[in-house]
Amino acid sequence: MRLALFDLDNTLLAGDSDFEWAQFLIRKGVLDRELYEARNQQFYDDYKAGCLDIHAFLDFQLKPLSRHPRTQLDAWHAEFMRDHIIPMVAQGTPALLAQHRDDTCMIITATNSFVTGPIARYLGVPYLIATEPEVG
Repeated sequence: MRLALFDLDNTLLAGDSDFEWAQFLIRKGVLDRELYEARNQQFYDDYKAGCLDIHAFLDFQLKPLSRHPRTQLDAWHAEFMRDHIIPMVAQGTPALLAQHRDDTCMIITATNSFVTGPIARYLGVPYLIATEPEVG
């Protein structure tokens, strides 16, 4: 048995799921545009430059979610998947994953599992290593 490891953002997806999730919440009015949009862009720029403070980013990204019930978060995520993630699947992703259908496939990402778990399931990738948000 062979192991096939995949990155998610800008690899299987033609974009960044973390960045797009925050932008989605800003467009929905869940997050205040003035407070979050520039900061989200700065975190994304830091990520691309290799100097992201992951702890500050996770606090920024996850704290607002703690203010909403899980049922609401799941409803927003379903909309996010339909309107943003499914269209963002890179053109070659289905064929690439099909080439590895007999292998054990895994996505490894620093993006949190709340955002990426449904994406991995949609892509048919059964294993995911992602940042795990604390649920309390």
